[in-house]
Amino acid sequence: MKYTTLPNTDIKVSKICLGTMTFGNQNTEAEGHAQLDYAIQQGVNFIDTAEMYPVPATPETSGRTSKIIGSWLKNQKREDLVVASKIAGPGDYTAHIRTTGFAGNSIKEAVNSELKRLQTDYIDVFQLHWPERQTNTFGVRDYKHNPNDPWIDNFKEVLEALNQVKKEGKIREFGLSNEKAWGTMRYLEESKNNNLPRPITIQNAYSLLNRVFEGDMAELSIREQVGLLAYSPMAFGVLSGKYIKGVESENSRLKLFPRFARYSSQQSTQATKKYMDLAEANNLTLAQMALAFVNDRPFVTSNIIGATNLDQLKENINSININLSEELMQEIEKIHAEIPNPAP
Repeated sequence: MKYTTLPNTDIKVSKICLGTMTFGNQNTEAEGHAQLDYAIQQGVNFIDTAEMYPVPATPETSGRTSKIIGSWLKNQKREDLVVASKIAGPGDYTAHIRTTGFAGNSIKEAVNSELKRLQTDYIDVFQLHWPERQTNTFGVRDYKHNPNDPWIDNFKEVLEALNQVKKEGKIREFGLSNEKAWGTMRYLEESKNNNLPRPITIQNAYSLLNRVFEGDMAELSIREQVGLLAYSPMAFGVLSGKYIKGVESENSRLKLFPRFARYSSQQSTQATKKYMDLAEANNLTLAQMALAFVNDRPFVTSNIIGATNLDQLKENINSININLSEELMQEIEKIHAEIPNPAP
């Protein structure tokens, strides 16, 4: 395993992070524990969850993922592990959790509830799952301003709430997720001006099919030291090639939840076929090439992989040992130039 350090901290994390949002829906508790055991044996020390997991979010399953992690975590050496979680943003999708966004006591309540589910005294990185304001997230390509957006600027208030739970020792650091350049800079600005905690990471989608982070966000990430925790590096499993080959299991995400169509457009399928041909021509699986590509980006602090079985998990973790040649990278760039970001 390779390791890096979360920006502006002394927290050492594996370059591969275990994503867990299938635990409690696609995966049972026993399967989740088996994944955790295997990942730790391979040197992974970084685990990511969220209060709304597993996906899709429902009132019946909310928090189940963290409970599965908690029943495993209580028997581990906690100080050797780095655990990240998230407070759900506002919207109808998570109204069963709360309707107050990050306002009032929401952050305190979310942290306390997660600590109980995780059976731990602290969360290493607590993240804001998506912005409260209306902006282009989750596959929306371009920003279109809504002058009637009811959101009122509250960056300072959110940081003050995070500062309070940090002072209480309940979180070590905080990060952003699904955030844009403007929001990230506003958090950094308020942090600097008011001596409040600064975001150390940002968890956004990044893959061969979605490289929009390489715009303004990549420069921001490097210059401001806000490391990317890349999620969906396999594009909901599309970049395994299994859907194109027709070998997906009955338990695969898009088989179970076809509405998750972010990476299933005609352009995405066309690009995926080209990447698959390139990988196989270089004696790699598409999954190996897709993950090795993300692992190697200079702004990526950790690559959040997920799996529904141990064979997938083994292949995903092993991507850390694969180095893509300069010639192969040039061929990847040719495909990207031909079909850029088909799944924003």
